[in-house]
Amino acid sequence: MRILRTPEERFAALPDFPYEPRYAEVGDGLRMAYVEAGPAGGEPVVLLHGEPSWSFLYRHVMPELAAAGLRAVAPDLIGFGRSDKPADPADHTYARHVEWTRALLLDALGLRGMTVVGQDWGGLIGLRIAAEHPERVARIVAANTGLPTGDIPMPEVWHRFRQAVRAAPVLDIARLVQAGCRSELPPEVRAAYDAPFPDESYKAGPRAMPGLVPTSPDDPAAPANRAAWRILTTLERPFLVAFSDGDPITGGMRPILLKSMAGASGLEHPVIHGAGHFLQEDAGAELGRQIAVFVTSAQRVRTAQ
Repeated sequence: MRILRTPEERFAALPDFPYEPRYAEVGDGLRMAYVEAGPAGGEPVVLLHGEPSWSFLYRHVMPELAAAGLRAVAPDLIGFGRSDKPADPADHTYARHVEWTRALLLDALGLRGMTVVGQDWGGLIGLRIAAEHPERVARIVAANTGLPTGDIPMPEVWHRFRQAVRAAPVLDIARLVQAGCRSELPPEVRAAYDAPFPDESYKAGPRAMPGLVPTSPDDPAAPANRAAWRILTTLERPFLVAFSDGDPITGGMRPILLKSMAGASGLEHPVIHGAGHFLQEDAGAELGRQIAVFVTSAQRVRTAQ
């Protein structure tokens, strides 16, 4: 596996992102990056990003969690952000991304009682980890995401996105993020999304991920995702569905998750208004407050019991 590592100077002067990077080895010779905010002894809240962003996406979410006394942990998926980047798209598989992220959270960081927050691919990975290691998970937040098995067709807008990524001679990362936002990203924010990728050779992860989403019942990842659904739909863990009101890619998953997930019953599920697919960009502080209320309210209930 040929591995690329983005020079640190590419991340100089990131707007509203003062967090010092931390690193851990996760196997296959790879180093995975993450940032933290809040007290080290706080209840951990894991913030998993998706395609083609990185932990920078959560810069407005993390302060809300820290202010509530929670430990926000935001990793960069392998191939993204400050994490190492396998240079061959074939080195990226769904199973490997689940394992790399599991190795960081469970082995390297030893997290227990964590709240798993996933958006986009962060949900595809985080929901698998929650299902396969429920003893380490206290609660789950699904934010503009899902867990496809290939049994239900993906929306046409997603197929157009996948084809655009596949065909683009130069993959414009910042443009892809902007396309998923309602708000206009300032130049310095667009530059921050481009920062992890000095040239096209670094973009194997963003190029590979759309092709890893299960789109047919015989997809290699379909059996594991079906098994995860069977576990999650009966798992007695609080499950918050915090979707935006303007995501054409994953919006259809909201009613399915609300109806299917045992842990969603009896909760008030927020709708984040005025936000697109990347709701962390459009309404990050609001999403952070909703997560903080969800976690701390559960803590109060547990303490009272």
